[in-house]
Amino acid sequence: MYKLLLCLRYLRTRWIALASIVSVTLGVATMIVVNSVMAGFTHEMQDRIHGILSDLVFEARSLDGVPDAPAHMAKIRAAAGDMIEGMSPTAHVPAMLGFTVGGQRVTKQVNVIGVDPTTYSTVSDFGRYLQHPENRTSLDFELKESGYDTHDHQADDPLATPEREQMGFAGWEYRRRKAYWTKKEAELATEAGPAVNDPFAANGQAEEGATFDPAKQQHPGVVLGIAIGSYRDHAGADRFLVVPGDDIEITYPSAGVPPKPLSAHFTVVDYYESKMNEYDGTFVFVPIETMQQLRGMIDPSTGVANFNSIQIRCKEGVDPAVVRDTIAAAFDPQRYVVSTWRDKQGALLAAVQMETAVLNVLLFMIIAVAGFGILATFYMIVVEKTRDIGVMKSLGASSLGVMGIFVGYGLALGVVGAGAGMLGGLVFVDHINEIADVLGRITGQPVFDPSVYYFQKIPTIVDPFTVAWVVGGAMAIAVLASVAPAFRAAMLRPVEALRWE
Repeated sequence: MYKLLLCLRYLRTRWIALASIVSVTLGVATMIVVNSVMAGFTHEMQDRIHGILSDLVFEARSLDGVPDAPAHMAKIRAAAGDMIEGMSPTAHVPAMLGFTVGGQRVTKQVNVIGVDPTTYSTVSDFGRYLQHPENRTSLDFELKESGYDTHDHQADDPLATPEREQMGFAGWEYRRRKAYWTKKEAELATEAGPAVNDPFAANGQAEEGATFDPAKQQHPGVVLGIAIGSYRDHAGADRFLVVPGDDIEITYPSAGVPPKPLSAHFTVVDYYESKMNEYDGTFVFVPIETMQQLRGMIDPSTGVANFNSIQIRCKEGVDPAVVRDTIAAAFDPQRYVVSTWRDKQGALLAAVQMETAVLNVLLFMIIAVAGFGILATFYMIVVEKTRDIGVMKSLGASSLGVMGIFVGYGLALGVVGAGAGMLGGLVFVDHINEIADVLGRITGQPVFDPSVYYFQKIPTIVDPFTVAWVVGGAMAIAVLASVAPAFRAAMLRPVEALRWE
């Protein structure tokens, strides 16, 4: 009992220990906040990478692809069909995209991806990243009706992004209005069909060999990554260089040997925004049949088309790595490669994990500094209370009892400091966006700029396990810092302690 009473007394009266408590509190709170923010950013980054790459990617090593996607998908189902939810073939090729704005030609390097509009949204989040309200709502409704459980975008759901005024026109509707105002032909407003929800819709598309009339027809539809045809101003607003309904030109290599440069015109029908600049600044989506025809990927004698990859969605609870190994064993590794979405972005994910680990080590040093403060404080107390320690031992207190006083005192400092830090850190995380807004108004500079990070708010995820090891680590440091002074106090002999009396 005397040990507990002395610990509580020192905790109330030794104000020098307050510095150690504050150090522990700040260290614990900082680590909780930083880990929560890093976990939020990591989750959002992984979620967006996973959203476009699907669970598995089955790829041909040749840029010209391999023939007969249905036959390959049948073989994949035969090898691992009980673990697969869905598949969708794609074809892709590097290309150059060009359009004219303000009398100046703009050219950008892009990756053109041919996708199947009927199946691609079932293996990825493509439908959720479309920006036109009708396309996005329609495709998301179809996914839910089919029983597909879309990803849980906790911190920043793309469906919750602010509506853009420029996205108020679908591709054909925009072209119809544009033709009306440019040619003053009112009858076009009734002759043209209404806007459609299919992002690759081609109302009034010109027939092969016919003369193209831009007032009544449109080229094959294309969905652009939002960073390709727009930019963000200093206020964070999107400024579009091309809008749905405008035409662009894509130059691409043909299939076969040797490849030849070809070009084709497309009509922008929608934008795609995953909020990953690597994707939004390079990805261009077209119907896979259109790409196969334009590149010459269809065998004229058999009518069988080539493809480059197959996106695969695994069933819930299935480990993609197991499916990857199963499928890889059924195909020639010299012609095909099978990767999980983590394999495709392994370097980026490893870099983020390393950054988080290094940051935790640096922040934990703050708590270590508090530990040295506790060590110095306890040594001062031992020197100051040498006579009191001698009196206690002469009255029958054991060495372990004296040692328990200081170890208990260190534990009390750790519990109070870590508890206050945990509470403060969790409250800070819960109100981090409000705090960022207040600091932004005070300093005149935004603490978190959505135009830079492409998030509407700071994403945070509180991991109970992380909070537990941070709090436990802080308490352990406080206890360990008190062991050496406690051992010295326990080794004092009563006669030596009282010899100056």
